[in-house]
Amino acid sequence: MQREGSLGAGGSVDPRLWGKQKGLTRAYPVICHLLDAAAMFGALWDELLGPAMRERIAHELGLTPDETRSVLSFWAGLHDLGKITPVFQAQVPESFAAMSGDPLYRSAPGAEGERGLRHEMATHWALTALLEEVGYPEGRRVGGGRQLLRGAVGHQVAQLLGGHHGCFGGVLQEHEVRRASEYQPGLGGPGWDGQRRVHFAELRRVTGAGAVPLRPLPADLAVVVTGLVVVADWLVSQVEVVESLMPPLGWRGTDLEVDAHWRRSRRRVGGVAAAAGIGRARFTADRFDQMFPFAPNPLQADLVANLPELVRSEGPGLLLVTAPTGDGKTEAALFAASVLGRAAGCRGMFVALPTMATADAMLPRVGRFKDVALTGERALMLLHSLAWLRPPGAGADGAGEGEVSAGSAAEAYAWLRGPRRGLLAPLGVGTIDQVLSGVLPLKYNVLRLFGLAEKVFVVDEAHAYGPWMHQLLVRLLEWLGALGAPVVLLSATLSGRTASSLVDAYRRGAGHLEPSVVEPCYPGWMYVGSASGRVCAPREVGSQRARTLDVAVRGVVWDSEDAPGAPLRVGGRREALRRELLPVVEGGGTALVCCTTVAEAQRTFRDLAECFPGLVRMPGGLRILHSRFPGVDRRRITAECEVAYGKPADPEDLEQPRPASILVATQVVEQSLDFDFDLVVSDLAPLAQLLQRAGRCRRHERGVTGRPSWACGEDRPRLVVLDPLQGDSGAVRLPASWGRVYDPGLLKRTSLLLARESAAGIAVPGDVQRLVDEVYAADFVDGLDGAVRRELELLDGERLAGEAAESYLADLAGICAPADVAGDLHRLSRRESGVTQEMLTTRLGADSGRVLCVYEQEGGVVTLDPEGKVPVPVRSGGLSREELVLLVEHAAPVPGRWLLGDSGGQPAQEGWAKHQLLRDLVVLKMKPTEDGAWSSRGPDGRTITISHVGLERE
Repeated sequence: MQREGSLGAGGSVDPRLWGKQKGLTRAYPVICHLLDAAAMFGALWDELLGPAMRERIAHELGLTPDETRSVLSFWAGLHDLGKITPVFQAQVPESFAAMSGDPLYRSAPGAEGERGLRHEMATHWALTALLEEVGYPEGRRVGGGRQLLRGAVGHQVAQLLGGHHGCFGGVLQEHEVRRASEYQPGLGGPGWDGQRRVHFAELRRVTGAGAVPLRPLPADLAVVVTGLVVVADWLVSQVEVVESLMPPLGWRGTDLEVDAHWRRSRRRVGGVAAAAGIGRARFTADRFDQMFPFAPNPLQADLVANLPELVRSEGPGLLLVTAPTGDGKTEAALFAASVLGRAAGCRGMFVALPTMATADAMLPRVGRFKDVALTGERALMLLHSLAWLRPPGAGADGAGEGEVSAGSAAEAYAWLRGPRRGLLAPLGVGTIDQVLSGVLPLKYNVLRLFGLAEKVFVVDEAHAYGPWMHQLLVRLLEWLGALGAPVVLLSATLSGRTASSLVDAYRRGAGHLEPSVVEPCYPGWMYVGSASGRVCAPREVGSQRARTLDVAVRGVVWDSEDAPGAPLRVGGRREALRRELLPVVEGGGTALVCCTTVAEAQRTFRDLAECFPGLVRMPGGLRILHSRFPGVDRRRITAECEVAYGKPADPEDLEQPRPASILVATQVVEQSLDFDFDLVVSDLAPLAQLLQRAGRCRRHERGVTGRPSWACGEDRPRLVVLDPLQGDSGAVRLPASWGRVYDPGLLKRTSLLLARESAAGIAVPGDVQRLVDEVYAADFVDGLDGAVRRELELLDGERLAGEAAESYLADLAGICAPADVAGDLHRLSRRESGVTQEMLTTRLGADSGRVLCVYEQEGGVVTLDPEGKVPVPVRSGGLSREELVLLVEHAAPVPGRWLLGDSGGQPAQEGWAKHQLLRDLVVLKMKPTEDGAWSSRGPDGRTITISHVGLERE
């Protein structure tokens, strides 16, 4: 292939070509930045990647480990070669003016105005030809007369480096590369091309990268290399680092000066990487008693006795643990993470949870674990959309989420808290959304995947996700299987079908394509090694708390929408609920009432407050918890609930009777919250959710004196289910207010199953796995009455079709599996046809709006609280961090449909809409109402009210 110039052309680097300028005392030569990035990559290669990963990359390239280090450092330095273009250099007019009159840099008229050619794109275009000229294999051409360069090693490297700003460009065509400056005038003329060649040659000489890779990298390893390049670039782009390496005035870029800068940069970057806190944690504890101050229960003891040998024989892989709530799955997972992390040579771990509240609660537990079980670099980050609200260095219960090795805490915390950097910390706790975003075509998605490479990935509540999130998790597990990252999945109620899909996804990623049959035992665990792909026989273990769940099903008429004070309907939900809660009110103790929707929880709270006024007068006698509170209020309520219903710090308090207290809540109490109630009352829900809620009943060992007299006797947790379908003639009649929160067919199946099983009670854990599988079984309809069977078959068809459609759309919205990348990294950034911006989300249908209620006090003063004590920040020069935190803490999530329309919801302060964290915030100016609440007209013209029960809309 003929090219525009010769790589062997003479000349030296031009120090006038700048690579960094913003915030610096003067412009920084591009050759210096390229050398810095190459040096930093080498340091990260040595200190951040483990030996197994380095050897694997070297093997795939067909190079020795030493050659690989040099070649990849060379690549990393080349990432900004596209800055040697008129379009980039013209961004600093005073620097560009010195060259614009130089005949060497003549270009087509207007070349400097081609702003569509970003410098990372220019890197992609320029490097494709340069790498092929030095012998990088051409690979197989695709596309006939207009041949695509997919499969060419040089093109893959160019595409990889062109993605260092978060998105990969498309595959180039051979004829375009041959006449690159014609297709991309912003690349400049021969003089610009010549300087790119000189910089290329100098960088290759200095790094000693004379070796040529034999073949392209597989997709998973390309992600690892891309991640390292991005991190190296970010670290050496810090202003203080650049200033410390700034060459002296008069620096000319001679070979000797370039060599001297290379030596100086190599000495400097090691300290920069260490200060960032992104090094390797080491799993050093190998015994359970080294990690926890108590003896293992049966589940944990079985893992201690058998998992290490399985890992030795099968290699690191995926562990699936299924057990009831309260059976110590978290400690089992942390022990397993230590075993797997040590065997795989991992550099840390990430624990993923379903909600921000559960992530907050998990942080101190992981913090205590890392203090006793790990050494090395131990920076621990909390990762979710509101984690930044915590003050710098603050954790939960003393666990600092930015803790690192001595002497580097301040720097590491500051750097790791920067945008998109949290997953680079060796240890992390956060919502699962943080990692599922890695399999959506979002900017820097590969950095999230890189953040999980060589880490143990723990997923709590693996059963808690609908078809959309489940499909994204399946895709993520394929990538982790390809990367060889160990995985621990935890679940209280996981069907065999769901378990098989997760296990097989990991196995496919690891190269084992044949499907498996997974039948999880309960409680118990199973293991699959990534190297062998063999699904080891599940191990069923006993439970220290085998009990029978006393299930009482109450067929009720759904009257929850009746206004407070309305006459009770005979057989209605309100009457049944009052009757079930009367022993709590009269005899003390605690109860959970779990409602399907926020609106229903609010109505239920009001009805109980009217029925039991004495309870309302007692501190904490009646509480309500759901998602539709301002953040500051929800955290306060959750903290109060943890004190009232959580495990006390003093074990003697478990023997103390608790005064009457009722919590009305939604599904937010189902997951990872260690609450204990004497009674649980729930609206009908799918069986798995009911069992999760029942797990909050008699969760702690309180003894006879710690339970009210009405709840003493045999240790049988009591679950009361308020079922609108019991006694029905067969047709499904669900409350209209429920909408599509739960699938109607699944609710009908659960109702029929409970009607059959509730009389004898449900053995926990003995019956759980059987019932969870049975409620989804295809033969469930066998033997049912004809009309009921036909109705259920119709509903089943709708559910399966809906799940299939949702899974298909999630698969369409997500990136492809690693095996399907097929040499085109653009597939990790490209949106498929039909994928909208709204589909690029980890949670389909979640509350998508945010409101900030501000309260108009007497005299026109506007505050963030109804009491008038917290003024709305008003600053002409922008908001401080404290003021920004204050605003976000007072925001509340609401359904997006609440905010459709153009009336109401005006910004309270000029400039808020320009701030990234405030731009989607709709401000509602609330005015007091006669009943003590506050209200405002929403954007759609309807009234939105806020009171002690949270936000409501008429």
